[in-house]
Amino acid sequence: MADTDRELKGLLGWVEKTGNRLPDPVFIFFWLILFLVIVSIVSALSGMSALHPTAVGPDGEPVVIRAVSLLSAENIQQLWVAMPSTFTHFHPLGYVLVVMLGAGIAERSGLFATAMQSAVRHAPTALLTPVVALAAMLGNLAADAAYVVLIPLAGVLYQAAGRHPVAGIAASFAGVSGGFSANLLPGQLDALLFGITEAAAETVAPDWDANIAGNWYFIAAMTIIFLPVIWYVTDRIVEPRLQPLGQTKATDVSGDDLENGRMSDAERKGMKRAGLAALGVILLWVLFTVGPGTPLLDEAAPPEGRLTPFYRSLVAGFFVLFLACGWAYGSATGTVKNHRDVVRMMSESMGDLAYYLVLAFAAAHFVAMFNWSNLGLIFAIKGATTIEAANLPMAAILVLLVLFTGLINLFVGSASAKWALLAPVLVPMMMLLGVSPEMTTAAYRVGDSATNIITPLMVYFPLILTFCQRWQKDFGLGSLTATMLPYSFWLLMAGLVMTMLWVIFGIPLGPGAGMRYELG
Repeated sequence: MADTDRELKGLLGWVEKTGNRLPDPVFIFFWLILFLVIVSIVSALSGMSALHPTAVGPDGEPVVIRAVSLLSAENIQQLWVAMPSTFTHFHPLGYVLVVMLGAGIAERSGLFATAMQSAVRHAPTALLTPVVALAAMLGNLAADAAYVVLIPLAGVLYQAAGRHPVAGIAASFAGVSGGFSANLLPGQLDALLFGITEAAAETVAPDWDANIAGNWYFIAAMTIIFLPVIWYVTDRIVEPRLQPLGQTKATDVSGDDLENGRMSDAERKGMKRAGLAALGVILLWVLFTVGPGTPLLDEAAPPEGRLTPFYRSLVAGFFVLFLACGWAYGSATGTVKNHRDVVRMMSESMGDLAYYLVLAFAAAHFVAMFNWSNLGLIFAIKGATTIEAANLPMAAILVLLVLFTGLINLFVGSASAKWALLAPVLVPMMMLLGVSPEMTTAAYRVGDSATNIITPLMVYFPLILTFCQRWQKDFGLGSLTATMLPYSFWLLMAGLVMTMLWVIFGIPLGPGAGMRYELG
């Protein structure tokens, strides 16, 4: 075991050193854009194309997706004309800016430091990882909000407990993104994926109806199995190899030591006010959501989609929550004397994101140009067609499906976009082989989760790098990739084993959702 650990450590060290020798991530994206332009030209000139699995043209024939040169007149025009909107429409940008406006007040008022220090004073630090990992996996019900709220908070929590904050960020990132499908309850992702599954399954069985709980048992098992994996990787592999930061004591904004002392009367009063403010915001959101005619409940939608407005409002909800709680705490402790202090704290929090904004500009254009070239769609369709043509046994195809999804996930980040392309081929194919649509969806989810955390094309990857650099300035792209690689590998292995056990024992995937499907 010792030799294996040394070998793994050496491998991760090589990944980190090699990655950190690369240019700044901003320029890596610019070089990737240049490479993408060359590939798009070659692909367009060679006539690379693929038949869209669902779309048909006016003549009833399948739509042909062709590789498009990024130096075409249309794409050059789109690059220069749409540059402002390409940047501002970058998916995570608005979420990050909105939440961090509120979080900046909660942090600079001293609320985060006091709350975290108080929470961990009597808690065993060894149990931090499973608590953070579980909260992160459950937090993916909140989708994007989990990335911009839970992950930086995990760093603060670890720092307050005297542990390496980057380990907390890594464990939380592994839970939110590496365990993206894992949860104890079905959520909006289930509704989204099964809507696509249903449309694909109807090509074989027109009367097949989606069951939003069709993967409930499976994703609950993922949560239980992934939890010790993340715990072990964090405490035994990741944290021991992180560069020591020296003494990591929790301090408030004035620099007072909070490590061993109890809360002062002002801090205690501030926490009570913050608690009342939090209760008020929660009640407000409940009022917005519960009951007929409420603005965050879509009564016209199917049952599984009625809470969609509520889920989408959570980013704004966290902004209001942090703003109200930070202001309430600061008014009691004296860190917030008037509204000018609130504005100043908001401005300073935006200053902390300056590097991320530059990085997001480069990342936004790479992601957009990759889409303009159609290369991501073509790669996904051709890969799915290859699996279909392999004519392998069911178990082998499921393994290939997981691995193929994990590979495609390195290039096409959106879970729903990938599934919309793959499901029309994979779901009917697996049904004809006797595999239920629920099982195919479950296998897809395993592969879709595991490699989220090691690809710079994942839209939140630059943000996670920014979070890490707050604690360790020299933490580069290679450092983050090397840190997350053990999580990705072991989560993928655990998911593969779990999928195979499901096949071997024929375990139900959810209420009324078996693993096998019988035609007509």
